[in-house]
Amino acid sequence: MVREVIAMTGTRIPVRLVHARLGKRGRAGPVAALYQQGRVCHAGSFPILEDQMCRFGTEEQAGSPDRVDALVWAIWALLIDGRGPRVRVVG
Repeated sequence: MVREVIAMTGTRIPVRLVHARLGKRGRAGPVAALYQQGRVCHAGSFPILEDQMCRFGTEEQAGSPDRVDALVWAIWALLIDGRGPRVRVVG
């Protein structure tokens, strides 16, 4: 579905489909370590994401932390899988 929605915008952005081998907590652990090392920071204000991050893994967490999960997948792809960040001009 994501691939189709992006294609409808007329842009040609590659989409990599992923399948979880680890649970959300297992994927989030290495990402949390990157935050602790100061290798990840946010540029801007993301109050809903930050609220989910604070509640992740606690009894207060209700529902699936969709924004945290998307963030973890993105950071995993950029910094852990060894691909590294790159800049691409779209338009």
